[in-house]
Amino acid sequence: SVSLSLSGYKGDLRNGTVQHGFPNQPSALAYDPKLRLMAIGTKSGAVKVYGAPGVEFTSHHKETATVTQMHFLLGQGRLLSLLDDNTLHLWEINVGEGSPGLEEVGSFCLPGRPGFESTSATRVTVILLKRSCDLLCLGTEGGGVHFLEMPTLTLRLSSDAVLRSSHGAPFSACSVPEEYKCGKSLGPVESLREHPRCPNKMLIGYSRGLVVLWNYSSRKVENLFLGNQQLESLGWERSGKTFVSSHSDGSYMTWPVSSALSTQQPSTSVIPYGPFPCKAINKIVWRTTESGAPLVVFSGGMPRASYGDRHCVTVLQEKMQVTLDFTSRVIDFFTIHCTDSAAEFDNPSALVVLLEEELVAIDLQTVGWPTIPCPYLAPLHSSAITCSYHISNVPPKLWERVVAAGLHQSPPPTHVVGMRWPINGGKDLALEPKHNGLLLTGHEDGTVRFWDASGVSLKPLYKLSTANIFQTDCDHNDGLMQGAEEEWPPFRKVGCFDPYSDDPRLGIQKIGLCKYSGKLVVAGTAGQVLVMDLSEEMSAHVINIATIDLLQDREGFTWKGHDRLAPKTGPISFPPGFHPFLLVQCMPPAAVTAVTLHAEWNLVAFGTSHGFGLFDYHRRSPVLARCTLHPNDSLAMEGPLSRVKSLKKSLRQSFRRIRKSRVSGKKRVVVSSPTSKVCEQDVQEANAQLAEQAGPHDVEVTPVQRRIEPRSADDSLSGVVRCLCFADTFLRDGTHHGPTMWAGTNSGSVYAYALEVPSQEKFSEHSVEAVLGKEIQLMHRAPVVAIAVLDGRGNPLPEPYEVSRDLAKAPDMQGSHSVLIASEEQFKVFTLPKVSAKTKFKLTAHEGCRVRKVALASFTSVSSEEYCENGLVCLTNLGDIHVFSVPALRPQVRYDCIRKEDISGIASCVFTKTGQGFYLISPSEFERFSLSARVVTQPLCSVDVDRPHASAGQFRVNSLQTQVFITYGTVSQLC
Repeated sequence: SVSLSLSGYKGDLRNGTVQHGFPNQPSALAYDPKLRLMAIGTKSGAVKVYGAPGVEFTSHHKETATVTQMHFLLGQGRLLSLLDDNTLHLWEINVGEGSPGLEEVGSFCLPGRPGFESTSATRVTVILLKRSCDLLCLGTEGGGVHFLEMPTLTLRLSSDAVLRSSHGAPFSACSVPEEYKCGKSLGPVESLREHPRCPNKMLIGYSRGLVVLWNYSSRKVENLFLGNQQLESLGWERSGKTFVSSHSDGSYMTWPVSSALSTQQPSTSVIPYGPFPCKAINKIVWRTTESGAPLVVFSGGMPRASYGDRHCVTVLQEKMQVTLDFTSRVIDFFTIHCTDSAAEFDNPSALVVLLEEELVAIDLQTVGWPTIPCPYLAPLHSSAITCSYHISNVPPKLWERVVAAGLHQSPPPTHVVGMRWPINGGKDLALEPKHNGLLLTGHEDGTVRFWDASGVSLKPLYKLSTANIFQTDCDHNDGLMQGAEEEWPPFRKVGCFDPYSDDPRLGIQKIGLCKYSGKLVVAGTAGQVLVMDLSEEMSAHVINIATIDLLQDREGFTWKGHDRLAPKTGPISFPPGFHPFLLVQCMPPAAVTAVTLHAEWNLVAFGTSHGFGLFDYHRRSPVLARCTLHPNDSLAMEGPLSRVKSLKKSLRQSFRRIRKSRVSGKKRVVVSSPTSKVCEQDVQEANAQLAEQAGPHDVEVTPVQRRIEPRSADDSLSGVVRCLCFADTFLRDGTHHGPTMWAGTNSGSVYAYALEVPSQEKFSEHSVEAVLGKEIQLMHRAPVVAIAVLDGRGNPLPEPYEVSRDLAKAPDMQGSHSVLIASEEQFKVFTLPKVSAKTKFKLTAHEGCRVRKVALASFTSVSSEEYCENGLVCLTNLGDIHVFSVPALRPQVRYDCIRKEDISGIASCVFTKTGQGFYLISPSEFERFSLSARVVTQPLCSVDVDRPHASAGQFRVNSLQTQVFITYGTVSQLC
């Protein structure tokens, strides 16, 4: 057979990644109206360029510094960035073997002025890139304006190339107070704006309030505008006859521009939210419209005492005014408007606002200025992500029903004008995905969000909320919003980022979905397990409630954690989508640590830190409840709110670990199970066979495999249930197979139950029964991470309904089955039903390595789509990924994927059944990687650029009209 280590696995993990979600800690924004591309810079030095959905380019500065400003060279596919270390960097969208889509091609740092001990005087505060893109103007803290030639980033060093207010000469011909003739009193340059009609003229605004209209050709000042408040920003009116300035006291002023050389005064001065003291208006723009009334957009300016903590952008036009109220800080904004110099009006069509936690677009062409749905950059962390779950190859029927439910939540607008996503530059060349993929994320506020993970852009499809099922305070915001509409300012809540959770017990911990029946199970922090069904109609019904005591009335334990969530009484209304019909409450109400669903048998299994339970949701009756606590494991009873731990117990456990680490592998003791003598014999037989296979190598540790250290039987939280699975296999004997359930715990215990499941015809007559068939105790007592049953050919068993609906081949029920048990330290395969050892692999490499995530994936050969092999994918606490063959457990490949210091990234990783994976690189971003050479999700796009300027020495030669094809637009930070 063809070895998939050569043809089916990805050769380099770094070449198969793309990032989903919202950039973490954005700090700068830029827009190219010609190419219709948007760029976002972050505090970590990342640069991300976005166009139409699927058009993405990502890179990173060599220095980990904050990107403070960015500017596009219009139409050229070039981007200029300024870092907080005062360095300028030039980027190009380029191609080339081994080069990323976004490449840094030049850098510059403004040198210090002679005679100045500190370089703060030359620190760049503002950048103006002229429309011709041949000259770059830099305003500094010292009040100077420096000029650089583009794209070579060459400083013009002639005597008249630098305008310094400290000379006083430019202002001597005008009647300016003496205190304004000194550069130090003027303050830093706050704003530079090019004249919209005369490219040789520019406004220079100083912090103290003085604004200068300067002519670059004649090197003369044409007008002076004397403001009496600290200046924040400037903006031209399209004709160039007027400009607007915003100030630190929350005011903005309009200034007429005359041809006479004189000191001008403002024509109007307005404090929109006065008369009480207001915060500064950080940025303001003035856009003309054909309707006659200009559109003014500004950020900030809120009343300091009443709403000083609000993050707002105001849009006003004549009598219409809207105060867009966001839940995170405003970074920057821009408008989509006509940039043709021959046009008479700006006619803005959209407003795009970059916030600290999300991106919001406003439709300015539609009455009411509604929001425009963003096709990418969705805030995954609108509420903190607590778990993830991926479904590959989603059936079309389920996909259509989920999409329909999402459209019912956010119906498409009835109007067409202006509602299309305005940032649509470039072309997405990627083919339509053959199969749809769903990524489900559970959140702290009790919501489950469904995302289209089929391509480069992660699109929101549907949001499921569980908070309305319980008695919480989640509904109090509605009254506040209704009252706010009648107040002044006219606030409008915009955006979906909500970092606050009314009740931490609502947090989603585990998710399970049957893609063929539409059954969904969602488990939470307070031991709640919800079973749901997908419905296309609205309904109002009462939810069945059941309680399962996992302690089984054990004495001597007291729960000291949070209380369970109180469910609402009476019928509850639900819109089309997933409707809960059953609530199973675990007692004590500890967080659910494992859950699994078998829709064909109508069974759901769940586990906590105290035990596991099995429930028949068709008959609404419990089947099984098992306590997994060790008698000495009292810490598990205290709950997550109690952090008190006995110092004596900690010292005692530490000494026990030291003593047991000195015990050789031959002297390990198997703790006998009080519930099954047969199980103990099976384990002893399995261990004996493993010892025979290992021989002397188990005593002398081989160089590629480290020794497995035994653990104390009374380690804290030993009863935590780590994994659960259902399987139709041989457990009682080798001739009769049937339904089984498997559970693995933190102490290395595995419980296997034989289930009596009646047929569909007799489901109402007979109840499900569970009998303990096997109980396995791993010798090293390492936590069991995953359990999977393999058929006679060594293939994983198909999912429920796959065989009955002819969606998969029937498993081999002739040969002997086997069970794969993955612990934190090693993998073992046992034959069934005898539970005799077949093969094992101790995790290799470095001391302290532990398995964190395990999944079975199918790898298809690149040369032949008909050939595929199954692999065991493993992620360790060191951040590396291993792939093993199944069931032989032969190592295939190993990759460095996640930094070992990134604990949250490792904990959030989720694998797909096709060899891909997701993990959080920040609270708001998923990194996607692929282990398969055939299944790779990455940007494939093109951008038409026009680059009239090129330098043979520093830049590659480009034709006047170049089509740049990008085959990979992401530089991964995997190390």
